[in-house]
Amino acid sequence: MTKSGNRSSKAVAFLFQRVKASALLQDNRLLASGNEAPRASRMVLPRWRMPHASVVLLASIVAIFSLVPLGFIAWVTYDVGWETVKTLVFRPRVGELLVNTVLLESITVPLSIALAVTLAWLTERTDIPFARLWAWLAIAPLAVPAFVHSYAWVSLLPGMRGLQSGVFVSVLAYYPFLYLPVAAALRRLDPAIEDAAASLGLDPWRVFFRTVLPQLRLAICGGSLLIALHLLSEYGLFVMIRFDTFATAIVDQFQSSYNSPASNMLGGVLVACCLFLLGLEILLRGNERYARVGSGSARPADRRRLGWFVVPAVALPIVLAALTLGVPLITLGRWLYLGGLGIWRIEVASAFAQTIVLAVAGGVLTTIAAAPMAWLSVRAPGRLQRILEACHYYVGSLPGVVVALALVSITVRLILPLYQTFATLLVAYVLLFLPRAMVGLRASIAQAPVELERAAMGLGRTPGQAVRQITMRLAAPGAAASVALAALGITNELTATLMLSPNGVDTLATKFWSMTSEIDYVSAAPYAFMMVVLSLPLTLMLYAQSKRTAGQ
Repeated sequence: MTKSGNRSSKAVAFLFQRVKASALLQDNRLLASGNEAPRASRMVLPRWRMPHASVVLLASIVAIFSLVPLGFIAWVTYDVGWETVKTLVFRPRVGELLVNTVLLESITVPLSIALAVTLAWLTERTDIPFARLWAWLAIAPLAVPAFVHSYAWVSLLPGMRGLQSGVFVSVLAYYPFLYLPVAAALRRLDPAIEDAAASLGLDPWRVFFRTVLPQLRLAICGGSLLIALHLLSEYGLFVMIRFDTFATAIVDQFQSSYNSPASNMLGGVLVACCLFLLGLEILLRGNERYARVGSGSARPADRRRLGWFVVPAVALPIVLAALTLGVPLITLGRWLYLGGLGIWRIEVASAFAQTIVLAVAGGVLTTIAAAPMAWLSVRAPGRLQRILEACHYYVGSLPGVVVALALVSITVRLILPLYQTFATLLVAYVLLFLPRAMVGLRASIAQAPVELERAAMGLGRTPGQAVRQITMRLAAPGAAASVALAALGITNELTATLMLSPNGVDTLATKFWSMTSEIDYVSAAPYAFMMVVLSLPLTLMLYAQSKRTAGQ
């Protein structure tokens, strides 16, 4: 009797659990489909609507702030009148800057594509010796700010100037932005497609151009857009080689007369160029499907034997490493040796400390500002979420000079006490580096199960407490990475810091720039060296992230 009673009790308990699980599953399906749920589910539902509303409000506030630069340009255009706009925009100087920009973009981007794709193919798909070493050296130039690259080459060859020099230094400084996504895409490609193309009689070159290269379109478009936007926003690199762009002209105009209509109109043209590049990237990217469908998993690709071609193949990364790392490091070492201990003055320590404070404060604030949108993009996707997310991302494509110009004009006209204060500078950093914080946070929140939030609310936590105590704790590693990415971007930021920093505040970038402006390359060397040291963790993080993306 006892044994049968125990068996009956266990059977009833098991059946009760199955029925309860089925009921919960049905309730979840009804909630997801929008149909009316049972009464118990209707009692919990309002608690789930509350965090959505509050988080949408916070994300909307950040999105409105991110629209400030674009709204300011539109307002200034309307305020000055069409006649003034025609006078300031349709003039020979703007045409000259536009021609320079078109030539720079149309030459630098294709050269970067060819170089990055070739190097990625060698390191990921061939038996080149020391492939991991060359892969790390291919992204190491990101640890050297672009204007430090220019500083090194101008120090070595004082006659470097003009379009050709600008293209040369730009390719060396920015091609890793293309190498990273292309190499990651090559690691994920299914080699079965290439095998099928080869079985149809295509030679290796035709297999690459007809099957591999089309699958790299997304990576190439994304990396090319990033390089093109950097070329629009770069200031220090082109000033050193005396090549005029919209960014250099805006800063020059700003320094000659604060809040002038001419600089505002140049900023409007630069914003139009950014929007054109964004639209062009969307058009070229297309809507093709790139995902693999089928049973099983893709096997690792076989590395092709280089044979006699191994010598020129190894020579390419060696030459690139010498040009992108050897020249800056040797130049910095030479100036540091010539300066001796005397150039390591107290100003270097002060600039280093102020850079760290601004970078950490800006990184934390940027991550906090990006958190509501990152949570919404994972937990509540929809049309409104996509609109708000686009506002968060677009501002990261704007040059720092445009964001700074908008904040300068607004503070001077409306809230003068905030002009050249830490608050305004930190707002600029938040706007510029929102996309960096979004990427890391969104990936980490996506890995935190939503069921844990629901369980916490079932135990009496409010929706806000559940998100803070459960999800954000699980997303802490991604939040830390977002803080680090934004902080290291702030470390190398130049134009916005030059235009918005309070009197007496000098970062490594601005102090380096003031020394190089006086042709005091020896005194500038310590600041450049410290920027490289602070940028090395970002390079290692990007390399590790690209490996994780490919499952390695």
